[in-house]
Amino acid sequence: MDDQWNVEPLSLTPVPPGALTQSEIDQRVFDLYDEYCHGHIDRRAFLQGAAAVTIGGLAMAQALLPRYARAQTISFTDERIKARYVTYPSPGGTSGEMRGYLVQPKGPGPFPAVLVIHENRGLNPYIEDVARRVAAEGFLALAPDGLSPVGGYPGNDDDGRTLQAGLDQGKLRTDMVNSAHFLKSGALSSGKLGVTGFCWGGSTTNFLAVTLGADMKAGVPFYGAAAETAAVPAIKAPLLIQYAGNDERINGLWPAFEAGLKASGAQYEMYMYPGTQHGFHNNSTPRYHEPSAKLAWDRTIAFFKKHLA
Repeated sequence: MDDQWNVEPLSLTPVPPGALTQSEIDQRVFDLYDEYCHGHIDRRAFLQGAAAVTIGGLAMAQALLPRYARAQTISFTDERIKARYVTYPSPGGTSGEMRGYLVQPKGPGPFPAVLVIHENRGLNPYIEDVARRVAAEGFLALAPDGLSPVGGYPGNDDDGRTLQAGLDQGKLRTDMVNSAHFLKSGALSSGKLGVTGFCWGGSTTNFLAVTLGADMKAGVPFYGAAAETAAVPAIKAPLLIQYAGNDERINGLWPAFEAGLKASGAQYEMYMYPGTQHGFHNNSTPRYHEPSAKLAWDRTIAFFKKHLA
């Protein structure tokens, strides 16, 4: 257990050629994008607000919109993995059935299993690529699509965000609980379950740590809202908690979360990556910060190998 925050001294690195870099984008535009991503303002308000706060703000805002072709790091035909879509029961969820992206490593298995939970807009190409990255490291990965009961990820984040916000949130979380049980109990699974997620998925990772108790063996939430303080004693899984440096809304929840983890004797590590934005692991926009994303991912895989082996 860490008694203090671990802060990594990293310098900013440009995103792939053809896009503005983090250092060229005004922090006020990043802040507006965060509001937009979390559904507090719509796209028009985001673009208009960015144009108003600084010269070149509209171009900065447009550069932040995701370009998912950049996000693919592992092809769905990669010889190390086998990927397919599966459906499974989800009693008490949005529709009683769920669909997810299941990726297994090469070989007969069984494999330690990792649930990969999307952001607040459904199973987009970036999260599918993350599932492939997990499988390439030797884990059975399932990325559920919380939007599957309403037609699935619609192909763009704006509509996906609207669809997800319109769901019964309790039933949506039940769908994630059922996804975890489906993955853990499958024939290809060793029975040892880890969970990781991003933004809404990070919050849901913390929720699953509470809900699943000892059935979950490791959790890695990326910039997710903390679990409710009163529920923290139910957490039995070791947690590796990853935060962006410039993320006041989420980071402000950490002191109470840490106090609860300490009081309950939970096993945890927390790392904060300075100079990074909420979403720094997502390589489809200039919020992506390559050295921080790589370090956080290396820690994630090492953590799962340690606790799920």
